[in-house]
Amino acid sequence: MDFWDYLGTQHQQLLTDAYQHASAVFQCMVVATLIGVLIGVVTYRSGWAGNLATTATSTILTVPSLAMIGLLIPVVGLGVPPTVISLTLYGLLPIVRNAIVGLRGVDPALVDAARGIGMSRTMRLLRVELPLAWPPILTGIRVSTQMLMGIAAIAAYASGPGLGNEIFRGIASLGSRNALNQVLAGTLGIIVLALLFDAAYVLLGRLTISRGIRA
Repeated sequence: MDFWDYLGTQHQQLLTDAYQHASAVFQCMVVATLIGVLIGVVTYRSGWAGNLATTATSTILTVPSLAMIGLLIPVVGLGVPPTVISLTLYGLLPIVRNAIVGLRGVDPALVDAARGIGMSRTMRLLRVELPLAWPPILTGIRVSTQMLMGIAAIAAYASGPGLGNEIFRGIASLGSRNALNQVLAGTLGIIVLALLFDAAYVLLGRLTISRGIRA
């Protein structure tokens, strides 16, 4: 069976796996974004705190993804929980780092002007600092998403959802007539999803970043 015939016969399963893969990455990115921006907000004013946050989240990336999932299985079991926890942890570094850089890069004169017209610290953060820091934060989100697209495939090791199941089935049946088709279908599916997510982020940037900041 050639590749196109395989896609024709397995398209329903592939679409299901692709949906689960995209859903897992999207949900983990939402959680990682909320946590990462919060860490950035709490630590960006202090040099040592910002460095500690960046070092801690970068240390997570030194743990191989397969090892991370393997360590989580005895604690939270198989399936979705180890997938969500590992993807969320791996997604933190680019967001935390870019949030800190973006917030530190806001012109102090603008913050002083906002203080001068009576804005509270919270209002300055929400209405001045975070909007101006949004472009680098969005870049961090894009980088994290591309990373997680590939890492999410490893979740199949723990019976997690997504296109990694297709790849692992192919690897497990090497020598059979559809082994290569399975690996290729899973790999290409992840690449397509990554491109679609990145295009969505580009559109989001155009909708949420003012033309003056983009320039």
